Amino acid sequence: MSEFKDKVVIITGANGNLGTAFAKKMAQKGAILALVSHEKALLQTLKQEIGQQAFDFECNLIDSEAVNACYQQIHQQFGKIDIIANIAGGFTMGPLLHNTEDKDWNFMMDLNARTVFNSCRAAIPYLLENKGGKIVNVSARAAKEGKAKMAPYCASKAAVITLTESLAAEYRFDNINVNCILPGTIDTPQNREDMANADFSKWVAPEQLADVILFLSSNAAIAVNGAAVPVFGKS
Repeated sequence: MSEFKDKVVIITGANGNLGTAFAKKMAQKGAILALVSHEKALLQTLKQEIGQQAFDFECNLIDSEAVNACYQQIHQQFGKIDIIANIAGGFTMGPLLHNTEDKDWNFMMDLNARTVFNSCRAAIPYLLENKGGKIVNVSARAAKEGKAKMAPYCASKAAVITLTESLAAEYRFDNINVNCILPGTIDTPQNREDMANADFSKWVAPEQLADVILFLSSNAAIAVNGAAVPVFGKS
């Protein structure tokens, strides 16, 4: 029997390429999936594709009160929360820093850092009540080295690493493991369209990233805490 059978797994950004790949892998393991996103129609499509152990929860992850209410609903419905995969996020190329507007900075920080902060803050009381659990966040390779015209994105993903390390230090004696992954370029239809001349064979597939998240969510990773795991493919 899979160790994930009947575990309650929250997946933010579940309708995206990586979220979908991870949801399908967890479904194969028998987990109960709480699929969270602000795009309800896409969530419902994924829910129907996965089957009866998947449940959709529409939520604006940038709104802390909405996240609190959503996670309370999930806890009430299933009686516990075991694993949180914070996959929601995104990327936009920006102008040079001196031309970057407040809205550009805020958009990246909200989408990539605030969503993780809100999700962890809402979930941790339930993990403490549950006497443990796993949190896996998604940062990025770009968090480790600033790039031109990407300052807000790089900074927001760097914040995810630091938040992960801080949470791991705070809850290391509460049986709560907090780690993050650092994907390189992900092989998605959108990225292939945007970078048509690239060598796609060097990119990392969503399914490969999902395998790493699955490992960090498992008992095999019990000794891994506060890690930022590079998953770059062949690039």
